[in-house]
Amino acid sequence: MTDILIVEDNKELANLLCDFLRMENYTVSVAESGEKALSLYEKYGARLVVLDIMLPGMDGFAVCRKIREESNTPILIVSAKTGKEDKLNGLTLGADDYIEKPYDIDIMLAKISGIFKRRYGVDEYVCGDLRINKATRTVYKNDVQLEMTAKEFDLLSLLVENKGKALSKEYLFNQIWGSDSFSEQQTLTVHIKWLRQKIEEDPKNPEKILTVWGVGYKYESI
Repeated sequence: MTDILIVEDNKELANLLCDFLRMENYTVSVAESGEKALSLYEKYGARLVVLDIMLPGMDGFAVCRKIREESNTPILIVSAKTGKEDKLNGLTLGADDYIEKPYDIDIMLAKISGIFKRRYGVDEYVCGDLRINKATRTVYKNDVQLEMTAKEFDLLSLLVENKGKALSKEYLFNQIWGSDSFSEQQTLTVHIKWLRQKIEEDPKNPEKILTVWGVGYKYESI
């Protein structure tokens, strides 16, 4: 499932927001029309829809109404239409918030972060076929629970929380084992191998936990 679906016909604005969101490690899809947005939503889903109102063909209000018929996915309307009636219409249709254009990118990112924290909390992460619950310390792959040691769980959680970021071996080792640990960094390599055996389709050709040569490792959501 995609984290955020941006529905925006202004390509420059859509690409700018997309770049900022990906820097925050969200997975993002972009649709330039209401019809394309619904097609992507039906095919891949989304945890949040950032929705412009003035679109070619089906407008944002119609998209909001259609999504609300099927789910309670958070919807953040972003529009140059600043009238009270437009805001009331969007909120009445079920949008979670309404932000005016032009917007400050930091405020936009804060609103999006707030929506994710309120709706999804920080205890569970879903990345592709994996679901990681920090409260229960459980990991599921395709809804089948995986057996994890404490260190394996902590390491996987740290990688997933920083998906897309290259984390150095030193950082990973110190975070999981502690700088005062008597273990050696080879322990990290062994635990990465064990994790790959549990979560990768082909552990010898990993697609989730990738080696970043000269740095360490990163988790790629697929």
